Amino acid sequence: MSKPLVQATGRRKQAVARVRIRLGEGKITVNKRDVADYFPSETHRMILTEPLRLTSLDETYDIDATLDGGGPTGQAGALRLGISRGLVELDEELRATLKKNGFLTRDAREKESKKYGLKKARKAPQYSKR
Repeated sequence: MSKPLVQATGRRKQAVARVRIRLGEGKITVNKRDVADYFPSETHRMILTEPLRLTSLDETYDIDATLDGGGPTGQAGALRLGISRGLVELDEELRATLKKNGFLTRDAREKESKKYGLKKARKAPQYSKR
């Protein structure tokens, strides 16, 4: 395997994606598995390939990603951010296009922590008058 051109990190919820971009023919590998194997959902695959399709580079670079934590949606979002950051590092002219579509913005929404006396962050036990 050739040395990566660029390495980038993307995060979303609890998921962290470490992305390495190499010259190639558009093969995406996630945790040493094919992307279709790792993300069976077409929606998740569409989310993570958006920056490549938008910049028309989907058949120029090979992407090797290591995903950790979170669920499939968070991981797909983290991978999208990592790919976008990597593309900007390769070519600064892509920044305006990716930023306009919101691919360089870290989605800061996190799960709210549970409060004592409650069942979840805001859900209270059922009130009983008698």
